[in-house]
Order: sequence, then structure tokens, then C-alpha cells
Amino acid sequence: MNTRFSGLITGLLLLFLACCAIEAAAQSRKNYTPPPPKREFRGVWIATVNNLDYPKKPTSWPTAQKEEWKNLLKKLKELGFNAVVFQVRPAGDAFYFSELAPWSEYLTGRQGLPPRPEYDVLQFLIEETHRNGMEFHAWFNPFRATMGLDTSALHPLHVFNRHRGWVVQYGRRFYLNPGIPQVREHVRDVVAEVVAKYDVDGVHFDDYFYPYPLANETFPDSLDYRAYGASYKTIGDWRRSNVDEVVELVSAAIKELKPNVYFGISPFGVWRNKDKDPLGSETKASIGSYDDLYADILGWLRQGWIDYVVPQIYWNIGFEPADYATLQRWWSQHADERQLYIGHAAYKVGNDRQEQWNDPGEIGRQLSLNRRNRRVNGSVFFRAESVLSDPLGLKDSLRVYFRAPALLPDRPELSLGVFSAPDLRRVKNQRGKARVIWRPAKEDREKPPSYYIVYRFNGNTVGDMDDPRNIRHISCMNDGSKKFQFVDSAFEEGQTYTYLVTAANRAHTESAPSKAAPVTRQNNRIKKFKPPKRSKRRRNRD
Repeated sequence: MNTRFSGLITGLLLLFLACCAIEAAAQSRKNYTPPPPKREFRGVWIATVNNLDYPKKPTSWPTAQKEEWKNLLKKLKELGFNAVVFQVRPAGDAFYFSELAPWSEYLTGRQGLPPRPEYDVLQFLIEETHRNGMEFHAWFNPFRATMGLDTSALHPLHVFNRHRGWVVQYGRRFYLNPGIPQVREHVRDVVAEVVAKYDVDGVHFDDYFYPYPLANETFPDSLDYRAYGASYKTIGDWRRSNVDEVVELVSAAIKELKPNVYFGISPFGVWRNKDKDPLGSETKASIGSYDDLYADILGWLRQGWIDYVVPQIYWNIGFEPADYATLQRWWSQHADERQLYIGHAAYKVGNDRQEQWNDPGEIGRQLSLNRRNRRVNGSVFFRAESVLSDPLGLKDSLRVYFRAPALLPDRPELSLGVFSAPDLRRVKNQRGKARVIWRPAKEDREKPPSYYIVYRFNGNTVGDMDDPRNIRHISCMNDGSKKFQFVDSAFEEGQTYTYLVTAANRAHTESAPSKAAPVTRQNNRIKKFKPPKRSKRRRNRD
């Protein structure tokens, strides 16, 4: 064979192999699943309006309500969720006893009808959530007054009947008018009532401020604009100022009552398109939260009025008008050092005109993108039933991505004191299972930590505490439990493990670790690990 020709063939072969290697590396990066982070907000919206998620059917029977809630939490906990965003105020009604609103028809079947026998529904929901080691965020719809135009069944306590002048019709619903000063104060009072009475971890508003625009309809507030908005150039500027004031009032009330309670907002996924504002995203969305819902989310972030933001990026990766990857990156650049969680459209999986939502891997790719971005602190899924109905095996995807437990993101801005290391008393045998027993440090016993984290490492030494796969148990939150113990049933014969415990405060800041306790399992019993004795060498006396 000609030497030059042979060299050409060799060069082409090497080039081909190099291209294959590059393509394989690119494909590997594309399919790469980042390891699970130690801290991640894993939330799910639980909608009560129209009985979408809870309760599935209204009932005034407390036992049925309680059992359904326990079962729902159990299913979500098994999938790896560590927070619920529960709709406490669907439409001018409430899932708790309130002086400002009637009991919700979605709870008992008739507005104003309490459970029989009456009990504190919201307190039970919160306590049971904390018992499962999950956070409870109270979700409010601040301005939606009704879900329809039939007002005949509204209770006398409903805002439509008590303050008819505050309510306007737009489309097929009634809304509180944000342009009226008393309405803005009322929204603050509604939130303050819940924060003062209940041990919620967060207050949550969704994307509904001024309602989404309807074709050929104008929101009926022109007279209010004349009365209150004379100093504003446009009605849009005035509307934004009204919503700004609500957010500021609510933020101030929460911080005054309970500074540890988060205030978070979940806006429409596009703030503004770039063709309208240089700060906007490279999108072509037909509407935006700033111009159409009058929600200046970036302003609220800059002012520090909210603690976290959950943009509803309900589009697939590659969707041209509003690409998920583009928007996720944009929000990470504009969250202004506040916690950023991404809202995911579980309801679209296997149920959307865009063919990408028929791909079982779409949500997984979105979660992988999130974890590659250090500014993204977690996810919230809309909504519970959409997840649990398991479209295209969504639950299996979540089990993969949530395979290790996750602590919630810590909140150093609260400047809460860090607890001392717990006192790990012992690890004892319980029929071949390891019972880990600890108690708070002496100085923390009057006011014990919010919860504890039990770590288990392979072998007789402490391993990597930043690897969540070494977390064996996260105890109940904020329930005052005196049972400082955990039974580990997954202990293989002949294996040695090392346990330690840390304590966490309300800001999710961990203490220093307890002393380590290495144990081994022999003959179906758990014993304290003892290293093998070294044989003594005789001294050479020669």
C-alpha cells in the first residue's frame, strides 16, 4: 500500500475516533445526573380549591379528614418531599376558624359549616406535617373572592357580603379590588391572623395578583384610579404600586409577629420579555407578570420584602417562546441573593400539546439543570395529585432524584443561636436492630432543638457529613417530642457502622456533631465495636 495513502487512512481513522470520543463525552454530559445535594427544598403545592388535592371529597367528619391527610403526607414523604405548600384560603374562605372568613365549602361541603365535632383543622394539618419532618407553608390567594358568579350560597361572613364595595366582577369571578386602601389592609390582616395563631413555616402567595387579562374586558377600577391614582402617570404604574403596598404590608406584619416565618411568592415564569425591558428574559411570552399582572417581583426582591421566590417555569426545555433552560438561568441571575426554588409543571407530564411533555425524562432533565446551577435551592411541583397519579412514571423519576434525604436550605439571615452538640448516649441492641438514643445538651434541655439528624457511616470511623447518603434519619420538626431515639432496622450481619447525631434550629443550621458511636452486628446482636487486639511482638534481645 502506498505510504502516503496509508498515512491518510490512519489520520482519518484517528480523526474519526476523536470525533466519537467528543460525541460520547457530550452525550455523557447531557445524561449526567448530579449527585443529590445535602440541602434542597423539595416542595409540592396542595390545592384545596374545587377539591383538587385535599380533601378529595368534602366532609364534616374529622376522622375522615385526618386519615386522608396522614395518607397524603405518607405518600409525599416516601417520594422524598420535605415541604408542602397548602392552600389555606382558596376564595374568600378558610381551612381554619377565622374572624375574617367562613369555613371553606371545600372542607365540609357548605361554606361556614365547621367540622363536627369541631376541632382546629389547620393546627392538626401543621402538626402532622411537622411530625413527618416536613415544612408547612400556608398558601393564600389574596384577591380571589369567588370561583363563580353565583353568590347565593356565600356565608354572611364572606367578604362579598360584609364589604360589597370592595369586590368587583371580572370575567366569571369576583375579586377584591387592590386599588382600595382598606382591601390592602384586609389582606395584611388575613395573613397576620394565621401567622399569629399557627406554627406555620412560611406564608406563600401564588401568581394571582391582578387577574390574568381577558380578551375585550377591562378590569373595572377606572373610578378608583381617578380617586387614588392622580400622582401616577399610568394606570399600570398605579396598579403596581397597589400590589407593592400589599407585599410590603404583609412582609412587615410577618416580620413583626414571627421573624422566623418565610414569606415567598410564586410569580408567572416570565417577568418581562427583553424586547420590553433590557433586564427582561430572552423570551417571547404573550404576557408577563410586570405588565399584565402588575407584579414587580424584581422590585420586591431588591427591597427584601420576600424571602424566597418560586417562578412558575411551566414550559419544557427548548420551548421557543419561553424556554425552561433560558428562564431558569435568568431567574438565577435576578433572585438577588434570596432563596430560589423552581416551579415545575407536573400537571403537564403526559398531558400537553407539546410533544416534549410525552417524554418521561423531561422533569428529570429540568431537575438536573437545577442542580448544576448553584443559585437554585430546590423545586416545587404543581400539584400533589398530578405527582401521585404517576404520569409516565413520574414517581420513579422523583425516587431517583430524591433518593437521598435532604435537609432544607439554611437561613443564616435569621441569626439564630446554634445548638450545642447532642449527647449521644448509646446505640443498643433491639432484636438485631440498632436503637440510637440521645438527648439534648444540658444547656439546651429547657428549649430543645427543632429537630435532629442521625448520620450513619460505613466502617468504624466518621465519614463525609456533606454526603446526604450518610443521613439515616431526620426527626420530627417543632413538635416538642421527648423521644430522642431512632431504630435502624437496615443493619446487615457482620457489618460495622458509625453513628452520630446533630441538632438543628429553626433556621436549619446544624450543631457540631455528637461523639461518634461505632457498632457492629454479630450473631444477630448489635455490639459496641472493639478494634481487634494487636499481637505483641517479642523484642529481639540478640
